[in-house]
Amino acid sequence: MLDDENDLESLGPLKVLRVKGDPDAPTVVLFHGYGASAFDLYPIHEVLVTDQKFNWVFPHGHLSIPLMPGYTGRAWFPIDMAALEEAMRKNDFRNFADKDPEGMDIARASTYLMLEALGVPWNQLILGGFSQGAMLATDITLRNEQSSKGLMILSGALVNESLWKDLAPKKSNLRFFQSHGEYDPILGYANAKKLEKLLRSSGLLGEFVGFPGGHEIPAPVVQGISRYLNSLS
Repeated sequence: MLDDENDLESLGPLKVLRVKGDPDAPTVVLFHGYGASAFDLYPIHEVLVTDQKFNWVFPHGHLSIPLMPGYTGRAWFPIDMAALEEAMRKNDFRNFADKDPEGMDIARASTYLMLEALGVPWNQLILGGFSQGAMLATDITLRNEQSSKGLMILSGALVNESLWKDLAPKKSNLRFFQSHGEYDPILGYANAKKLEKLLRSSGLLGEFVGFPGGHEIPAPVVQGISRYLNSLS
């Protein structure tokens, strides 16, 4: 089982876990969530049912964060846990929507350098992630002048709303996949639907899979990812 940082390789400034498939197939880059690691989303590629053998890259967050005594996780940018807990108490996630999260600029820069070192043309990249990894994937997808082949937003959230609203129409040829738990206690469902509305009103086509659950990737989402990847092949 892969669970050791010795299994990672350097790609630009980041460590990544790579799975090589068909050289002619697209490459899926999946960014993990806060407190997880490159190994967290790795099992997804083993359970998908796809027509092509995709190439996979699972980046390892550049920030090390303490989880509990003796344990650390990785992240892409810090989270103000006090503000998040206050928003959860008030059931109000809107106050995060028009902010560029502190540290996101560093994550963007590192990610672009990693993708440059990867050397895969943007039109053969499918970018995605879970939670804050989904926010990062959406942000770099919309900001880049070139269009990626796809975007997968798993339990993500709307940030940088004004900027994304301006940039999204330029990606109207992009098809996305989005999923979110209806009872997600961390990143609210309403915020996810607001992001979906922004993308659709900008001309993007996509599928939204809502499910009666929380901050997770259940079987219906795995099935939806398989469906989405097959639609891009």
